Amino acid sequence: MTRYARQMILPEVGQDGQSKLTKAHALIIGAGGLGHPVAQYLTAAGVGQITIIDPDTVELSNLHRQTLFTEAEVGQPKAQTLCTRLAKLNSDVALKAITGTLNPDTAPELIAAADIILDCADSFAASYIASDECLTQGKPLISASALGLQGYVGGFCGTAPPLRAVFPDLPQHLATCATAGVMGPVVGTLGAMQAQMAINTILGLTPSPLGQLMQVDFATLRTYQFRFDTAPEPDTKLTFTTHNQLTPNDFIVDLRETDEAPTPVAPTALRHQVADFDTAHPTPAKGQRAILTCRSGLRAWQAARKLQSYWDGEILLIAMGDTNTNQGTDT
Repeated sequence: MTRYARQMILPEVGQDGQSKLTKAHALIIGAGGLGHPVAQYLTAAGVGQITIIDPDTVELSNLHRQTLFTEAEVGQPKAQTLCTRLAKLNSDVALKAITGTLNPDTAPELIAAADIILDCADSFAASYIASDECLTQGKPLISASALGLQGYVGGFCGTAPPLRAVFPDLPQHLATCATAGVMGPVVGTLGAMQAQMAINTILGLTPSPLGQLMQVDFATLRTYQFRFDTAPEPDTKLTFTTHNQLTPNDFIVDLRETDEAPTPVAPTALRHQVADFDTAHPTPAKGQRAILTCRSGLRAWQAARKLQSYWDGEILLIAMGDTNTNQGTDT
């Protein structure tokens, strides 16, 4: 008996299916509460190559839901620590850890190298960046999000519409696991569902997980699901860039307060608040790109929507995060 015997018994898997898993390369964005079950189950199933990217270190408050970490590992890089643990689970799998963020600079190469991408990030900026690049490259994206006692998991891009087709805009206020809380079994369940959807996609099972979204309310233990195979993309979409891609001719607005970011994103950046785009109407000159930046990307998104109401030029967003990088990928 081989280590994969129990799954190879399944008619949906067999020898051919196991060969597909062995040849597959999965990119996991985030080594947090969603990333743990995703990485654990894909490693156990024998997915041949797994790359995990996460910029953060282990914190004590992570341990109730990121169950592969221990107290002794607090302060250690999450991606490397998780890969070290997974290597002990299955020596057949080639594991690669990257301590960093998925952003417009890193996404093209990372996504090009993978066969399937799993969005386990607690950052809407990272999710949209991943979806946009997966759409461009025709790569499948299995994305999930959890908050409190609710969450969703869905299959995007590849043969299906992107994330923007289902979530074309953001709510006025965003919460994170750090601000609104989350239960360990919630992210554990959703992460396991992500892993299964990824395996189904690799195996080519029908109906395809791509184009399907499932919402789960763990307070009532109810689920709701629908397909979005023909959902259109929004007519106007806001995309992300990085501070490395700024040019001297850009119209740059930093929406962070000076106590939040004493040094602006660029020397030429103007300081504004979102409300200024309703009153003062700051406007780029002809031929300029508008670059709007804040910590998470939410204020930049809101300001961009207001700017679009009176200006029709190119608008790009930057999510600077807490340390001049994209917001972290910890769920």
